Amino acid sequence: MKIEFTGRNFNISPAIRKHTNEHFKKIETVLNGAATAHVILSVERHHRHLAEVVVNWRDHALTGASDTTDMYTSVSQAVERIRRQALKVKGKIIDRKHHALATSAVAPSPTPPVVPTALAPRIIRSRRYSVKPMTPEEAMLRVRDAPEQFLVFRDAETDRVGVIYKRRDGNYGLIEP
Repeated sequence: MKIEFTGRNFNISPAIRKHTNEHFKKIETVLNGAATAHVILSVERHHRHLAEVVVNWRDHALTGASDTTDMYTSVSQAVERIRRQALKVKGKIIDRKHHALATSAVAPSPTPPVVPTALAPRIIRSRRYSVKPMTPEEAMLRVRDAPEQFLVFRDAETDRVGVIYKRRDGNYGLIEP
């Protein structure tokens, strides 16, 4: 693993580099060593020691930061946060691969699936629509720009309720009672 150090208001000593490298050995076993890390160490107001760690692994960016009164503790906590993130990401990748369906399970079976007939169809109420007076042409323009496939409207000329809908052939259908 390649580790870059940046110090802000802080000179990075060989001891802090060694301490950081020892903690990164735990992460290298999780990430298989194919990662780059950027460690930013800074001191503010002589008692606030900040350690920020950014690890780039595959297409993931893992970040961890810690703020304590001791630089060694800050580095340890930041690297521990990175380790937990790495375990979580790697676990998701492994789970996704282990729980993937086999190609034989994905292929369509020769017999159609059996749908249980014990459940009767039911009506599921959706949201209420406000029926606004407009011409069928205005309704068509509204349906064209909206994600919905239909629009209930009141015809401004006849004062009757109508439904305009998108057809599969690209045209629009109009239902008037």
